[in-house]
Amino acid sequence: MTQDNWSVPETEVVQRIRDRLDADGTDVLATVVDVDGNAYRRPGAKMLLDEGGTGVGSITAGCLEDELVRVGERVRETGRPELVTYDLMEDDEDNVWGLGVGCNGVIEVLLEPLTDAYRPAVEAFFDGRDVAVVTVLDGDDTGFEQGDRVYYYPDSGTFDAPSGPDVGDWPTGALSDSAGELTERGRAGTLSVGYGAAELDVFVDGLAAPTELVVFGTGHDVRPVTELAANVDFRVTVVGFRGAVDLAERFPAADRTVTTSPARVAEGLALDDRTHAVVMTHNFVDDRLTVEALLDAGVPYVGLMGPRERFEEMQAAGGGSPYKIAHSIVAEALAVANDRTPRHLKAREGPIHERVDVDSDADLPPQ
Repeated sequence: MTQDNWSVPETEVVQRIRDRLDADGTDVLATVVDVDGNAYRRPGAKMLLDEGGTGVGSITAGCLEDELVRVGERVRETGRPELVTYDLMEDDEDNVWGLGVGCNGVIEVLLEPLTDAYRPAVEAFFDGRDVAVVTVLDGDDTGFEQGDRVYYYPDSGTFDAPSGPDVGDWPTGALSDSAGELTERGRAGTLSVGYGAAELDVFVDGLAAPTELVVFGTGHDVRPVTELAANVDFRVTVVGFRGAVDLAERFPAADRTVTTSPARVAEGLALDDRTHAVVMTHNFVDDRLTVEALLDAGVPYVGLMGPRERFEEMQAAGGGSPYKIAHSIVAEALAVANDRTPRHLKAREGPIHERVDVDSDADLPPQ
């Protein structure tokens, strides 16, 4: 796989999955389902493999991607999912995966043929609806097979099983709390639930709909902001107040562009608690009207470029080039979106990736 395919944002991976659902051939979806120790990516990281051996997305720093292409070929031939484990512990001299990769952890990856059964996940994602994808990893003595799947929608508290076992066959009572928690946080994890005298091991992939970043302005300094925001999985909208500029051509990284007026901002955009905004029109009246509309809508983050004193302060703190300023803007918006206070990674106690503990001790009879 190429560097460009490896380093794409998660939203682009999900978009590629959506596109390939309607294409000829059978792709293979590889997903990290469990990590013991340290690893480059956490559970939920995905890579899509097509029949030509091209991968989109990453699950490691590059040490396993070629091996997963080979496993993917086997999954494509058999038409059945496969759960593989890679021990990357550095202190195991007999383990080829532990030599020089530096992860120092054990990674479990589920590879499965991409079928229409995955469509509800991507449709919910792009419709702005959170969804938990619950996939069976081990269903011995339960009647479930590896790869069986059910979807949980936290906004309605309902499950849906478009294929495989009916919803009534799933231990929904034992799954709903953990699935809702993981989805709210955009995290993933494995858990075991009691199923009669047996246990059902499942992977819960909480797909939180992407956070939207709305950038108001059409100047050349807007482009770096849209590019960096798209690369960290914001869904980017550029809003212009003058119709003379071809917004789509000027800002190709934006997911959509809107032309409106400052007085009609609230009418032309769906502003909610997922919306983060940066106002950089460099026009005092336009800025004032836009900020008022954003504050009235209750969006959680409003960044404003200007006045000059604030601009000079930003230059001193984050550099003066357009991309350095854009880094400052996007980093701040990303921190707010993730309920974090930005600081140096070296000053962080514990692991860089947040660990999510879910209750896996539920013991319920089959429903």
